[in-house]
Amino acid sequence: MTTKRTVQSHYDIFIKDCRILQSGEDGYFLATGSIGIGNGRLLSIRAEAHGATITADRVIEGDGFIAMPGLVNCHTHGAMTLFRGLADDLPLMTWLEKYIFPAEAQFVSEEMVYWCTKLAAAEMLLAGTTTVADAYFYMDAATRAYQESGMRAVLGHGIVDFPAPGVPDPSKNIDTVARFIDGFPDSSRLQPAVFAHSPYTCSAETLARARQLARDKQVPFFIHLAETKMEQTLIGAGDMSPVAYLDSLGILDSGVIAVHCVWVSAADMDILAHRGCRVVTCPESNMKLASGVAPVAAMLARKIDVGLGTDGCASNNDLDLFGEMDSCAKLAKVHALQPELLPSKDVLNMATSMGASCLGLTDIGALQEGMRADLILVHCRSPRLTPFFSPDLLVYGARGADVDTVIVDGKLVVEQGVVLTMDVKEIMGKVRTMAGKIRESHGK
Repeated sequence: MTTKRTVQSHYDIFIKDCRILQSGEDGYFLATGSIGIGNGRLLSIRAEAHGATITADRVIEGDGFIAMPGLVNCHTHGAMTLFRGLADDLPLMTWLEKYIFPAEAQFVSEEMVYWCTKLAAAEMLLAGTTTVADAYFYMDAATRAYQESGMRAVLGHGIVDFPAPGVPDPSKNIDTVARFIDGFPDSSRLQPAVFAHSPYTCSAETLARARQLARDKQVPFFIHLAETKMEQTLIGAGDMSPVAYLDSLGILDSGVIAVHCVWVSAADMDILAHRGCRVVTCPESNMKLASGVAPVAAMLARKIDVGLGTDGCASNNDLDLFGEMDSCAKLAKVHALQPELLPSKDVLNMATSMGASCLGLTDIGALQEGMRADLILVHCRSPRLTPFFSPDLLVYGARGADVDTVIVDGKLVVEQGVVLTMDVKEIMGKVRTMAGKIRESHGK
């Protein structure tokens, strides 16, 4: 932390006397200090008092709070908040084919995506997530929702080889996504992406065209990959694994963000590492669908950037990345019967700095001077977080409900547990009305 230099005298936001999460060679540590924010960036992070000359448009008393980077949710389907709890306790393909795909065909619309994505944004912000990678359909509506929420987002428009919401003619799936990218609004917080759903819902030709579109437009390419043991039998690639299959098509490179990667062999992980791919693990969704356990520690050992995702509410069923960190670390330990495996510092890194790197975002994910001001204040004086000996407790004890304040791009979006950018009651009312139609249709 900086201790000797000239200090700016006025800030947009000044947080005083908080405990600041910092990273060092041995992991994370806490240091008491203050944070000055201006023009959307972290201008000053200091371990000693600034003095009486400091002024700010807004001063936040940080005593009793931990300031840490905003969390990065590297994979979700925001609009699927509407389907939270609709179909539980089922294997993936049954869940998809008998419940989710039919529900999407009947109920997904531009209005649904707008309001249900706003609900997801509110849930994530209140739980300390400041950046999300969201992948779905009608993504113009999702873009509007995230613009209004104040979140930072990477928005991938879905591609499948069958009629989908907003894309009734699958022969136009690539053209639809190209138009989404070309019409994307100029924004410092939002960026478009391509989301090819999976190797079993996209043909080899579609995968190749989708990957080329992402390369031509210079945007990230997301794909569900190796999520279940049976995926290899679904893609019709003979003895090739899903990873080897995509590699044979020329899909894999440093622009690819592969989601799940549960059923990957050592050879598969070597391919992913060699190609420079990034991976997102969604442990709670994988547990609930009984898909398996991703070998996260083995991928990290190969220097693969691994981010943490919640997946959608229909398969999780919440968007609390604090809970996801806890599950990720413990799942790895119990699966390998090794308590030292995947330590908390690695998981905290996955949810912050490495998660940002996974999405190609280089100026968020850490509290360092000059970076974008995406940070949260966690109340550390609750019974659940008392005593607080080390940052390990942020992984093993904290929950989204402990988040008090959220700042994105230097702007207050949550204060004292209240979302400032959206009317959450209105949003919940809209979604409840939509859910009522599902109840009538499904007898829920």
